[in-house]
Amino acid sequence: MPDGARIWGVACDVNRRENDSICLLHSPLKQAVVHLVVGHSARHSAVYIVILRSGSNFMQIIGLCRFSYPAYGGFQVEHETVEERIAFLYGEQRLEERFRLMETVALPCLKAQTDQDFELIIVIGDNLPKHHFERLHDLCENIPQIRIHAEPPRKQRTVMKEILNAARRDPSQPCLQFRHDDDDAVSVDFIERLRATVSDCSGLIAKNRTVAFDFNRGYVAEVGAEGISATEIHRPYYVASMGMYIEADCHLTIMNFAHEKIHRFMPTVTITDAPMFVRTHNGYNDSRQKPVKAIPVEALTPEQEGEFSARFAMDADHIRRVFSAA
Repeated sequence: MPDGARIWGVACDVNRRENDSICLLHSPLKQAVVHLVVGHSARHSAVYIVILRSGSNFMQIIGLCRFSYPAYGGFQVEHETVEERIAFLYGEQRLEERFRLMETVALPCLKAQTDQDFELIIVIGDNLPKHHFERLHDLCENIPQIRIHAEPPRKQRTVMKEILNAARRDPSQPCLQFRHDDDDAVSVDFIERLRATVSDCSGLIAKNRTVAFDFNRGYVAEVGAEGISATEIHRPYYVASMGMYIEADCHLTIMNFAHEKIHRFMPTVTITDAPMFVRTHNGYNDSRQKPVKAIPVEALTPEQEGEFSARFAMDADHIRRVFSAA
């Protein structure tokens, strides 16, 4: 019997698989990964259910990333018409930078997650030019957790909430959700730590429809042909490295709430023991199109570059190559 497992009881109705894992067909433990143990005695044989994973370890985790989606609303800088917004978002210079940030910052950390049991929906406009769609598809094709979803221009929060709720495999079960910006990174153990933190807070989630989990320590960084420059920060309720628990049969989503105001609407748990995100500052940050106070950053040392690679899967040499390209 695997370490840490326990016998639930005798299985009367199971569906056997080739690897001796089974699905419970009539059991309250529908959300569990189990293992067959066959017991024999002089008088009878029995199949026992041994629980390997249950509770938050089995919760569906759904991430959402907007990639230049031309929504009505949802931007710090507004435009008079949707056509003006599309022209801005799909500008060749802007999209070139977004693609380079996706390739070097936002995607590698997802591919390297220590817990691969999650999914990420990348939302794009249905009018994204074909060559840009193909480039995005090529960047994502080796990350099986990613699904690209196209939508016409609509109200931002309405469409994002619909997409998240439609992605729930079983709305009668709780789930976890997170947002992921196309120019940010999370630590390679973000999914693993989110699950573990939810397990640690089982009493809290049992009493609430929703609970937010905020890993508030990370870095502000600038990336480019010179590599990575960064400074460590503590900042609560960033988009990056924040997750949210949603109870069964609840239609709320992480997109119902402005991330910096989420603590007004539900209990939140803050974890501050290790750097968990990298937020890049770049030429097209939506939140920095208006005058903001600059955050000074310093070039990483070779040792720090190694730490960034291990923690966030950000390869400084790859960043230099990508941003040096014509």
